[in-house]
Amino acid sequence: MALLKTPDSNPIDYIDEEDFITLEIPHEVDGERLDKFLGGALPDYSRARLKTWVEEGAVMVDGVVVTKSRHLLRGGENIKVFPQEMPEQYAFAPENIPLDIVYEDEAIIVVNKPAGLVVHPAVGNWTGTLLNALLFHFPELKHLPRAGIVHRLDKDTSGLMVVARTDVAQTALVRQLQERTVGRRYLAWVWGEAPTQGKVLASVGRDQRDRLKMAAGSAQGKPAATLFRRLAKGEFAASPVTLLECRLETGRTHQIRVHLESLGLPLLGDPVYRKRTPGVAKSLPFERQALHAYALSLQHPTSLEIMTWFRLPPEDLIQLQSLTGMNEEDLPKEAALMASIKNDQR
Repeated sequence: MALLKTPDSNPIDYIDEEDFITLEIPHEVDGERLDKFLGGALPDYSRARLKTWVEEGAVMVDGVVVTKSRHLLRGGENIKVFPQEMPEQYAFAPENIPLDIVYEDEAIIVVNKPAGLVVHPAVGNWTGTLLNALLFHFPELKHLPRAGIVHRLDKDTSGLMVVARTDVAQTALVRQLQERTVGRRYLAWVWGEAPTQGKVLASVGRDQRDRLKMAAGSAQGKPAATLFRRLAKGEFAASPVTLLECRLETGRTHQIRVHLESLGLPLLGDPVYRKRTPGVAKSLPFERQALHAYALSLQHPTSLEIMTWFRLPPEDLIQLQSLTGMNEEDLPKEAALMASIKNDQR
């Protein structure tokens, strides 16, 4: 066993000798930076990853841990690199994360996703996702692409999602999404006075000035359509607030958030899309976009029955409803929703 030591000689871990990558430094590299040398000597690993390993204390030069990637080599040293586990290795690992299962049978699962839960592993969120939770509660999903996930909700958007449990169901659900026959209804609390109803037809694509955002009307974007109707009006600190029901005809990334902002109706609490957000928003005690997927309807992949699920918003949105001078009676009722959906299907 080799004892890893920090530069001040405090032991930090015990590592099996065979777990190291050992490199002998040629004398001609005198004066070369450690990170540059490692990048050339270990091309199977990215420069960024090697730099992180150095900073995490996973590289020893002549038996001493070096934590500065700019460390200058003198030539002739012995380097040992202990490859660290990559976070993406755990992207598809089952995790015992509680789930609110609204419905399940042999073909599909309907989940009420809480705000704060990422749907699918990606950079920055390799673990702790809905996918990890699904693999724990439904191990058979490991045999399906994306563990049966066919659509997403943003991390801080709560509400209903459907997950396929078989190949046949996944194919059928993807087809319905492509044909725009899946009914998805959202509750959105926005700043401003919205009209009684409306429809936004504007492409959604990457914002050319900020690649981390989406933008409405993007020339490179994809067609997108959002219908909305006003359910109630309220206010916060004398600034008008409107509760809207939104229906998606398409499902683009951040579609509702982008479309409503383009109308001058940004979501309460949205940290990204907030043009024309009033100054009083800084004092609003709500720290996520006020958006909840409250209703989902689709044709069951095997029985072909039209099925609908309904979930009122979580407690934080109920409190927001009260905070903005509205009440629970302004929220949609399940019976009225069912009647509306049947009318849409005629």
